[in-house]
Amino acid sequence: MATTGELSILNQGTITWRRYYEMTKPKVVLLIAFTALVGMLLSTPGAVPLKLLLFGLAGISLAAACGAVINHILDQRIDALMERTSRRPIPSGRMDTRHAVGFALLLGIISMLMLATQVNLLTAGLTFLALIGYAFIYTLYLKRTTPQNIVWGGLAGAAPPLLGWCAITNSVPLEAFLLLLIVFIWTPPHFWPLAIHRRQEYARASIPMLPVTHGVDFTKQQILLYSLMLLAVSLMPFVIHMSGYLYLAGAFALGVGFVYHAFVLWRSDDNQHAMKTFGYSIVYLSLLFVLLLVDHYLLLLLPGLGA
Repeated sequence: MATTGELSILNQGTITWRRYYEMTKPKVVLLIAFTALVGMLLSTPGAVPLKLLLFGLAGISLAAACGAVINHILDQRIDALMERTSRRPIPSGRMDTRHAVGFALLLGIISMLMLATQVNLLTAGLTFLALIGYAFIYTLYLKRTTPQNIVWGGLAGAAPPLLGWCAITNSVPLEAFLLLLIVFIWTPPHFWPLAIHRRQEYARASIPMLPVTHGVDFTKQQILLYSLMLLAVSLMPFVIHMSGYLYLAGAFALGVGFVYHAFVLWRSDDNQHAMKTFGYSIVYLSLLFVLLLVDHYLLLLLPGLGA
């Protein structure tokens, strides 16, 4: 017997590819793919093998898409209670759980087979752990039980540049872990401004986000502290001679910009600056990784610009 959701799907006709595509969170996957690509290109001074680049990037992206679909499946009750997510395919009745599960399995199997057979087993194994960490440990447990959910859950989301590096070299050196650390420290001050903006929705859905459990003022303090930590961590590639002076100058300027937004948010009596901080955080990470890439190739041409 068909469920209410399935009847809704049947009444609307065939499920279109756009609904499947929407469940993969394409904007998030694009950022993940970009950071993985930067990890790949930074891993070697020479040309990156085309086969490893293409299959590695595709495999990591498909695994991220799989995690996004699983997140849609497991969070459908929560999504229905929040304005920001209520129009997603499953809670809106445009997709049923059975089709979504099949799609997630297909994405996961293809990604793991691609990485294991065309890239290397280490990348496949680490990608699988990141997928389990985000799709199940974070979504099913951390998100629902602790206000530090986005901190520890962010570890899985920080893995793509390390995975990209590993796809090319079949190793995870200090430089790869440093890229992971930058994204790991970036995640809380990136997400908490959005949580402040949507705190009432999280409270209604019984999700213990930091602004719900500890208040907005405490969350603002944490955003400022993490932005200062991020500024320090972002300079580490220069300290370990991974990057040169161009990156140092750019990373410092971007980091000061993040601290400025966090400070304005902390000092404000209202929460109007929360979404500006959230928006800047996305620009920050994108430009920081562009700087890493530009600096990497500039150092190959002009070694004197190194630390």
